[in-house]
Amino acid sequence: MGSFFSDLLSFDHEVALFDTNPRRMRFMFNAQRLLTLDEVREFAPEMVINATTVSHTLDAFEMVLPYLPSGCMLADIASVKSTLQEFYASKGHPFVSTHPMFGPTFANLDNLSHQNAIIISEGSDLGKAFFRDLYRKLHLNVVEATFAEHDRLMSYSLTVPFATTLGFAQVAGNEPAPGTTFARHQAIARGVLGEDDNLIVEILLNPHSPERLSALIANLETLRDTIAASDREGLRNLISQARAQLK
Repeated sequence: MGSFFSDLLSFDHEVALFDTNPRRMRFMFNAQRLLTLDEVREFAPEMVINATTVSHTLDAFEMVLPYLPSGCMLADIASVKSTLQEFYASKGHPFVSTHPMFGPTFANLDNLSHQNAIIISEGSDLGKAFFRDLYRKLHLNVVEATFAEHDRLMSYSLTVPFATTLGFAQVAGNEPAPGTTFARHQAIARGVLGEDDNLIVEILLNPHSPERLSALIANLETLRDTIAASDREGLRNLISQARAQLK
């Protein structure tokens, strides 16, 4: 996602990249490659977009902060926000936090009209306006949420699908099977598991994940027991309840 934002912004803005592994910057287009933190100071950015994995987001900010102008806006695109609100409050920099809900592996970056992005409402008005304009140019559906609302939302919109995908992949494997439904599920599983391992881990480590997974497991256990009992009426009731949830 860092290279995606670099390419996207470089047509209208002066962009510089810094990575602790310079080899990752080899093929970056139309952007300066900064090899030392002193070069970050010389570049004097107006905004820093932190595109590291969630487990390294705070460390990356802490590393670069001493080299930033006092008014530099901090921005993150993290998929889990649980530690960021307190961090931003302690640093005194303006900030904006967003979550583009698509990955460079699974999404068609040439057509994002069916994709979504979340902008955290507690951020700087200027920063929110910047990303709102950027995302709308990409034809993304943009919604606002608080830090707390974001992680609760992700626990069922991402954790549950990712967890069920892992379960399906373990059971289905790569065995060929007739049926459109099976093929569709297999295609979804390949797409999700084509994402970076760090992204999948971060999504599953959402602090609200255990609660969502407990509810999912309880429903699967009910389904298993109903099938084991050959309870046709019970299965019809479960199907009806599921349909009602989707209306």
